[in-house]
Amino acid sequence: MEWRDVGLVLSARRHGERDAILEVMTEAHGRHLGLVRGGRSPRIAPMLQAGNRVSLVWRARLEDHLGTFTAETLEGRAGHILASPVALHALAHLAQLIRLLPERDPHENVYQVADGIAALADRPLMLLAMLVRFEALILAELGFGLDLEACAATGRRDELVYVSPKSGRAVSREAGAPWAQKMLPLPQFMAGDADETIDITTVSDGFRLTGFFLDRHVFEPRAIMERQARAALLALLPTLAIA
Repeated sequence: MEWRDVGLVLSARRHGERDAILEVMTEAHGRHLGLVRGGRSPRIAPMLQAGNRVSLVWRARLEDHLGTFTAETLEGRAGHILASPVALHALAHLAQLIRLLPERDPHENVYQVADGIAALADRPLMLLAMLVRFEALILAELGFGLDLEACAATGRRDELVYVSPKSGRAVSREAGAPWAQKMLPLPQFMAGDADETIDITTVSDGFRLTGFFLDRHVFEPRAIMERQARAALLALLPTLAIA
């Protein structure tokens, strides 16, 4: 069997003395692993750095085998990512989120957004805003999507500033005012306002929102305790200049 695709490198781990097991999120074949022969060599190892976009050929005798990859770099980003603590932790967290999806299950939209995030190492605030949206996307892919299109109480599509922690639905300023202290803030960059300024406050609100529902629906039910990359990102937020 053989297929060709493009993918985002998530990780590469040592296999024996010379080889590596490559983990990628591909455009058409989902998250996929394969053996790269000579993957630890000075010529090949730089191609397999997390965050790089690569062209791939996968070959195996049977569909359920691990198979082998050959890879060629399409866009090398590892240097920029390694130079940015925000990008480094973001990519580690992004990989963990992708691993929540079934292996080899196609999610083209997940690939497209993840690849876009990996290209933003030099724009940390925009990267973080996209990562918040990515968390919301993963919730949706797992069947726990947030409904941010209209007010749950009135049906209005304007002045959406809250999200109900019970339903995951947007609530307008007027309808939510009596329960404002119990509501989650809805940053406008998640509500479809392209003109909204993205800053530390709005990004923090976004992570608070998606984190609440990730904890409830994903991390706690699956007993996923290791979330160091996300925690490290949140710790870095105060150090970023407001853009």
